[in-house]
Amino acid sequence: MSSSTATARPEAEVNLANYDAEQARLMEERCIVIDEHDRRIGAESKKTCHLMTNIDGGLLHRAFSVFLFDPQGRLLLQQRADEKITFPAYWTNTCCSHPLNKEDELVEENQLGVKRAARRKLEHELGIPFEQVPLDAIKYITRIHYKAASNDIWGEHEIDYVLILQATVDLNINVNEVQSTRYVTREELQTMIEEADAGKIKLTPWFKLITNDLLFKWWDHLEQLDRVAEPECIHRY
Repeated sequence: MSSSTATARPEAEVNLANYDAEQARLMEERCIVIDEHDRRIGAESKKTCHLMTNIDGGLLHRAFSVFLFDPQGRLLLQQRADEKITFPAYWTNTCCSHPLNKEDELVEENQLGVKRAARRKLEHELGIPFEQVPLDAIKYITRIHYKAASNDIWGEHEIDYVLILQATVDLNINVNEVQSTRYVTREELQTMIEEADAGKIKLTPWFKLITNDLLFKWWDHLEQLDRVAEPECIHRY
């Protein structure tokens, strides 16, 4: 599969003027298009990568999910802003986004490009200063490959790099991206999962997959993440 032949891309059929202006602008960013083995094969706009028509045709892009814990071992969560085009108002892990098709975020050695993108988005969404999240403190754990629809128009089809760090950070949230944050213990997160199962709150699909299958194992080894890391693995869902 190549980015040019994976599927037709009827972008003109979706008018971004109907959405928040800043979120529509961000849809112009260029995501990294990959094959199912996470090999880079091209680039497409964020809009192109997130249209369900293209996703159903096989278009796949690279992403990351950050799980930031404080020194007490609590996990920082965010609730996505209502302005978000995909999964608005859903609760999710600390930060979820995409490395972009630009030189510094294309570097694959030691996952450096993904880590740079993560630090960029931690600052953009949550106002966390770069110096509070040094690159060498961001630990790459594994990857997950999943597909999920947000609605009939938009969705996700990603190979998602899972990144974990433990740090004390200052927050200054960008309200166009994030409407709320909270730190949770394991028990509090389990309560949120039960609330989501009961339809009381919404959790993003990637966060649910990671939480149900992998997160609590990592949580037990925050001081020894190398013991649970699976750097060569791509978990398929």
